[in-house]
Amino acid sequence: MRFRDFNYQLPPELIAQEPATRRDASRLMVLDRGSRTVRETVFSDVADLFRAGDLLVLNDTMVIPARLQGRKESGGRVEVFLVRRLQGDGAVWKCLIKASKKPCPGSLILLPSGMTATVVQRDDEETWTVSFDPAEGFEKWLEAEGLMPLPPYIRRNQEAKDRERYQTVFARARGAVAAPTAGLHFTRAILDALLVRGVEIAPLTLHVGLGTFLPVRVEAVHEHRMHREFYSVPPDTASAVERCKKKGGRVIALGTTTTRALEHAAGIDGAVRPGDGEADIFIYPGYRFKVVDAMITNFHLPCSTLLLLVAAFAGREFLLEAYNEAVRRRFRFFSYGDAMFIG
Repeated sequence: MRFRDFNYQLPPELIAQEPATRRDASRLMVLDRGSRTVRETVFSDVADLFRAGDLLVLNDTMVIPARLQGRKESGGRVEVFLVRRLQGDGAVWKCLIKASKKPCPGSLILLPSGMTATVVQRDDEETWTVSFDPAEGFEKWLEAEGLMPLPPYIRRNQEAKDRERYQTVFARARGAVAAPTAGLHFTRAILDALLVRGVEIAPLTLHVGLGTFLPVRVEAVHEHRMHREFYSVPPDTASAVERCKKKGGRVIALGTTTTRALEHAAGIDGAVRPGDGEADIFIYPGYRFKVVDAMITNFHLPCSTLLLLVAAFAGREFLLEAYNEAVRRRFRFFSYGDAMFIG
């Protein structure tokens, strides 16, 4: 199996550059795996696709303003992208660094409002360890001076609305460097409508990390290795999954991040183990799902690991047919784009 087997032709103008006018105003493509049929609705009606006894599991991670704009002491521009905190005080991070010349250990980067960043060491081909000074008050400084980590295919200057719209309404646990984008469509009204319908809602946390931004560097699917991402499954959520299964409901995962966390936390018997961990599971066609019965997800990049995960759930040929139909119908793609419900 090769990554190029999961390619499709996407006109660039279908890559969403702006969020929909309202979170729930996006379009929703509904895929029925049993009948291999596709239909279209609007996301504000997504509750109609749920049944009493179903369980919606969502990712409550909160995106941090991880992009930092600075300068070298010589004056050249530098962008520091926070990936993962290495120490509890928030002052030492694993980072990506974008500059005209790769930095050396000991290099100093000047950041806004008197903050400095010292390059401690190069960790691997992509990342560096960076120490920030002053360490005290770093989180408050970051909220004031950092930029939201919009994906590189959004080719416009960041706007004030991105602080709100590139964050789910249920975000709680700080730590992601990309949004769990399927959740961006949900409103409080939709969540309330699900509860009225008899649907249980349970959270988990998976902090979207470095793998989101790095290209696939191998041709054969089985040779790819996923980056580890921290996740946490509360005991109440593990219990909710067990109850749902016992009474014949469907476990509906909101997004690929939720899917990965649930499937990684599940034992051979399908029981979800509560607790913290680091998910490195790579789901691609041939994988047998142990927990997830239905999925809500956005449209993903060609040849990406996220597309392979969804193909494992929906079936490669059926999914690519649906993607081609989405292109024909002029759906909006990627983070700020439209969504799919796959049942």
